[in-house]
Amino acid sequence: MKAQEENEPYDDINITPMLDLSFVLLIIFIIMTTATVQGIEVNLPKASDTPSLSEPRTKAVTITQDGSIYLDTYPVTLADLEARLRQLRAVDPELPVIIKADALIQYQRVVDVLDIMNRLEISQLGLVTQRLVK
Repeated sequence: MKAQEENEPYDDINITPMLDLSFVLLIIFIIMTTATVQGIEVNLPKASDTPSLSEPRTKAVTITQDGSIYLDTYPVTLADLEARLRQLRAVDPELPVIIKADALIQYQRVVDVLDIMNRLEISQLGLVTQRLVK
């Protein structure tokens, strides 16, 4: 390799000092941005106990093969189911409810749950079924 003469022009530019400077500026920018965001103090508003719009509105009543009844994922009796749905309907008169029942249960359990829906005047009601595969 021959050494470069002092009068010859450079073929490449050394960008290392330019990259060092840009990284230092980036680090300063990150530190200043996070420092100003963390330094702001505010009094956050308190949330109410009423259900928010982000919570799912639709309630699911599930009847398992052994006849157990669940409201969403919580086991309930028929009396508990009626009381809880009455409270939920008081908050939301248009409360939608779906009923999922095992295919092998006694039909009377489904009728008992439908009777509760009728007494509470829940009109947005759905029955979950499976599509037949042909």
